[in-house]
Amino acid sequence: MKHLAGVAIAAALGLASAASVAADKEIAVIVKTANSDFWQNVKKGANDGVAGMKGYTTTFQGAASDTDLAGQVALVENAVNRKVAGIVLAPSDPDALIPAMKKAWEAKIPVILIDSAASDAGKNYYQSFLATDNKKAGELCAQALIAKIGTTGKVAIMSYTAGSGSEIGRVGGFKDYIAKHSKLQIVGPFYSNSQMGTALNQTTDVLAANADLKGIFGANEPTAIGMGRALVQAGKAGKVVAIGFDGNADLQGFIKDGTLEAIAVQSAYQMGSLGVKTAIEVAQGKKVPKFRDTGVVMVTKTNIDTAEAKNVLY
Repeated sequence: MKHLAGVAIAAALGLASAASVAADKEIAVIVKTANSDFWQNVKKGANDGVAGMKGYTTTFQGAASDTDLAGQVALVENAVNRKVAGIVLAPSDPDALIPAMKKAWEAKIPVILIDSAASDAGKNYYQSFLATDNKKAGELCAQALIAKIGTTGKVAIMSYTAGSGSEIGRVGGFKDYIAKHSKLQIVGPFYSNSQMGTALNQTTDVLAANADLKGIFGANEPTAIGMGRALVQAGKAGKVVAIGFDGNADLQGFIKDGTLEAIAVQSAYQMGSLGVKTAIEVAQGKKVPKFRDTGVVMVTKTNIDTAEAKNVLY
């Protein structure tokens, strides 16, 4: 009898343990693509953000590329089918993800957007949007460029995915500021689809076709890296004033050696950490702000070693 009682107790403990594991609720973090340091920093933030939230865990997935809209839609739909507790989503397109977001809303699964917005048609299907104020960030990049090259001449825009929410705000803010505060002629934008090699080739062509180019703007991490490498290869590093975006080790190196004048750095870590925490808050019935600005820091050779810069560089 004692043996049977022991077996029963062990079985009960096993069931309790299994129930404890099963009780962990999943927050699905779905980004544009996992293939960049920026998104890996979002993942790090998400993992750290959930660490202190008892009963929750995170998963992290990205589409094959920024332009793989069908792949990202499938990831969201799969998360809905798994009945996750919440979804943290960086939509690659402001409209393409709305039907999948609606499915989550119908299933009463909170959706928190990070980095890029959805169009107004999707405003009812997400509970909060965490991002850099991309329009303001684009304006800061234009301001930094004008401060170095003045208000006349030619500048090129090397962009990434046409139509994505962050690109519309970022490049739009840059162009609007240039138009309002200078007589600079804009060449482009050219779209790399967030492929570093494409950005390198495009920048090489732009430099060859515009010998009088005074400035250039690379609007996201892989694009800015490709732009920087093209400047070095063409012997134009430090001669054409270059402003980049995001803050991985390659871009930090370009700041230190003078290839880039400045980089606008978002807090990818904060998007992941605060995104997960916000999803959990909504899942627990708490009210959250519709928009949270995660900020941007303009990093230059002068301030790259400060605490403010180190908090966002990765």
